[in-house]
Amino acid sequence: MGLPAEHVIDVAAVMRAATHDGAIWSVNSEQMNVNLMRLKTGATITPHVNAELDVLLAIYEGEGELVVDETTVALAPGIAVVVPRGVQRSLRCLRGPLVFLTAHRQRGGLMPR
Repeated sequence: MGLPAEHVIDVAAVMRAATHDGAIWSVNSEQMNVNLMRLKTGATITPHVNAELDVLLAIYEGEGELVVDETTVALAPGIAVVVPRGVQRSLRCLRGPLVFLTAHRQRGGLMPR
């Protein structure tokens, strides 16, 4: 079967070329959903609960904060967080762009923006 070309990403090149917020690269395989996200300073992902899946966030650029239930996690390059399903979460970009990878088991639709 081989490795599909769209499953390989040059993160630095995609980050340099990005001009918009939201998903700047995505791949949906049979088993996984992976998105490279970008948020400008002050942008937020409003509080929500993902009852279905744990989600991995890996930060590449910028600074932000992730609030999981009542715990705040400082986000900066090199930080990775596994957010468990069933908890309330929100995210805010403090110094952008905030660029982060999300990965989780395949499901229908993207997280709320």
